[in-house]
Amino acid sequence: MYYFGDGVPQNHTEAAKWWRKAAEQEDASAQVNLGLLYSIGEGVRESDAEVAKWYQKAAEQGHDTLQATLGRMYEDGDGVPQNYTEAAKWYRKAAEQGLDYAQATLGGMYKDGQGVPQDYAEAAKWYRKAAEQGDADAQYNLGLMYRNGEGVPRNHAEAAKWNRKAAEQGHASAQYNLGKSYYSWEGVPEDYAEAAKWYRKAAEQGDADAQYNLGLMYRNGEGVPRNHAEAAKWNRKAAEQGHASAQYNLGKSYYSWEGVPEDYAEAAKWYRKAAEQGYAAAHIALANLYLKGKGVPKDWVTAYAWMILGAMQDEANREMINLMRKELTPAQIAEGQELAAQLYEEISARQ
Repeated sequence: MYYFGDGVPQNHTEAAKWWRKAAEQEDASAQVNLGLLYSIGEGVRESDAEVAKWYQKAAEQGHDTLQATLGRMYEDGDGVPQNYTEAAKWYRKAAEQGLDYAQATLGGMYKDGQGVPQDYAEAAKWYRKAAEQGDADAQYNLGLMYRNGEGVPRNHAEAAKWNRKAAEQGHASAQYNLGKSYYSWEGVPEDYAEAAKWYRKAAEQGDADAQYNLGLMYRNGEGVPRNHAEAAKWNRKAAEQGHASAQYNLGKSYYSWEGVPEDYAEAAKWYRKAAEQGYAAAHIALANLYLKGKGVPKDWVTAYAWMILGAMQDEANREMINLMRKELTPAQIAEGQELAAQLYEEISARQ
């Protein structure tokens, strides 16, 4: 009544005083409310340690939500020393009472061996309990375990089943995986239209892999009408998130005038972004732009450096290096090799 000003003037300090009296007599609801006041600093001085103290008292009385909350606090080191073993202990207490969030989190801890011994069978067990209650993350993770044969027999049909349940709840990664299943005929009939449908749902939520794959489908006319402008649009969305393959494809679109105006400078920009992530095809594409002076100044030394990097991953390009060496002076060859080493070091540092 003091907290809400119901029949008395609103007074959070008085609310805290009376909740403390009840909390000290082991009233779980009062312990929860007092912990909440300490978490937001109403009527008492904000204190993570006091939050943890009162939440733990409520958790010890079997309050499932508080048990899971305490698990998270130990997991994050929030008001208590970070301790994954303690986190798993409290998540287990809540999980055994049927709290889906705690079951899903405990499944993840068993999968990663965090606070408990790594045990894929236990991970699958807890993911299943949460998944059967409709927890989308658990459904997705259980699908992954069926896909990879971790803790359960590998079964693409089961993987697709659980991904579908999560996907229908709007889980972007599950939507992507379901699209991939339809595209690759894994556990479901091959169906490019369905693949495009689920890729689009994930892509619209910002999933870069889905955006890239949807771009590929528009480029190839698989499941959707061939449309280079749409392909470039979705590649751009993925490219702007740092997706190297999408960056390369967007550069290729600008180079080949596919769905965007021909623009060698833009082609060079996106090839470079992919190249700086170690994407071999982009190394070669960028080298060719420097050879021809398209979108960048003509520079055979820089071209030679990028060609060296491309050849490190694709031996088919070594013949081009040999041809270039015949046109370069020994000094230029040495300069190009030095630049290649510098670029390689920079790329490795980013990865």
